[in-house]
Amino acid sequence: MATKKTPVIREKYSKSQMLTEIAESTGLSRKQVGAVMDELNGLIERHVKKRGCGEFVLPGLLKIVTKKKPAQKAKKGVPNPFKPGEFMDVPAKPATVQVKVRPLKKLKEFAIS
Repeated sequence: MATKKTPVIREKYSKSQMLTEIAESTGLSRKQVGAVMDELNGLIERHVKKRGCGEFVLPGLLKIVTKKKPAQKAKKGVPNPFKPGEFMDVPAKPATVQVKVRPLKKLKEFAIS
């Protein structure tokens, strides 16, 4: 399958400009494109939500992964890495969820070509 050459976009698009561009190139209305984008947003949310599977893949472009970081206890008398010879107290940290977005092969190729 041959890909058509598309012109480079020099300035960042706003959401409205993106919707208009996609609507013009696909023949759909702006309202339909907006509905697709909203549904994609909801789909991603349901994948990465608290009890969701924690992973979403947009085929060929990107992968969104969540990782649970456990809580850390407070520590007293830890050597200070910035002032040798001094000790410091490290406060406790609550458990958090880290979200990572990783590019897939096709997206990396876009940046190279």
